[in-house]
Amino acid sequence: MFSIIKRDNKTKARLGVLTTPHGVINTPSYVFVGTYGKFLHLNAQDIKKTGAQLVIANTFHLWDPVLTRKSGASKARDTFLTRSFGLKIPTMTDSGGFQVLSLAFGPVVDARVASLDKKLGHHYRAGKFIGDNIKLDENYVRKNIRITSKGVHFKYNDKKLFLGPELSMKLQEKIGADIMFAFDHITSPLDDYEYNKKAVELTDKWAKICLKTRNPRQMLFGITQGGLFKDLRIKSAKSIGAMPFDGFGIGGSYTKKQISEILKWVTPYLPEEKPRHLLGVGKVADIFEAVENGIDTFDCVIPTREARHGRLYTRNGHMDIRRGKYSAEEKVIEKGCGCLTCTSNISRAEIRALIKNEN
Repeated sequence: MFSIIKRDNKTKARLGVLTTPHGVINTPSYVFVGTYGKFLHLNAQDIKKTGAQLVIANTFHLWDPVLTRKSGASKARDTFLTRSFGLKIPTMTDSGGFQVLSLAFGPVVDARVASLDKKLGHHYRAGKFIGDNIKLDENYVRKNIRITSKGVHFKYNDKKLFLGPELSMKLQEKIGADIMFAFDHITSPLDDYEYNKKAVELTDKWAKICLKTRNPRQMLFGITQGGLFKDLRIKSAKSIGAMPFDGFGIGGSYTKKQISEILKWVTPYLPEEKPRHLLGVGKVADIFEAVENGIDTFDCVIPTREARHGRLYTRNGHMDIRRGKYSAEEKVIEKGCGCLTCTSNISRAEIRALIKNEN
């Protein structure tokens, strides 16, 4: 259940309450990524102290664990995912489609895109963000997967596998998340109009199958696609938005500076009374763009990944706490900060030592 309690007068930002079997989420809310149903170095009590309201796990990476355990979504509040995290907290699972489709290209394309993104300061994920200057060439061929009307055939760890909408729903049901996502066809910013058009059609088809095969005790969000093409984005938003989903995700791929523009195309065609999620976006500037364009939740690996690598954010920018210059600093991360670390007077030197010891 979702209710809007306040709207901004100048933007599309809104405050809402999203109620799930495992708790209430006050939106807008950052969704933290626990890929394997856990956070490295954090136990259940630590997670509570962070103030996290909602976490998302990866269906693709939980595929084997969930099928080898007798655990499914049921009326019981204790599910595979809540047991994995160690506490009762609202949970999401992605469909697995992004991971499967990101296996499409060979190492030549992946390495070049990753290298360029690093130079441009982007956070690379295959198919999600790329640099504005990357070019299409003969290496850009989806040679490692085969997409059909029923799903995607691919090879992973030397095994031939298949993932489609029915299996995605089955896996997510067994994982037991409060909120599931429909299986969709993500594209790359390099894909042309015709490819994106076909991807939108497949996303629509798979969305209908997901609705038919879902577990009704779990919320299901449909995902809009369309790449960088306004008419396809609007077409997808209209079509998916008309289906009886419990909420909606804005998916696909784009360059960093196109986020706001794409959201302006899409959100007017999604039901106002249902929650909206932006997939895989979570830098500080992107959060403001998302919220001002009517997004309620958004997920990204940035907080957990950068914490593991000692990248700390402050009002004056970020610091790499692993650097030697912090080895003798007795100051807290930031004076006047109200976080648990700073209020506990844990010094920069202590944090550096902990990070270095963990790694």
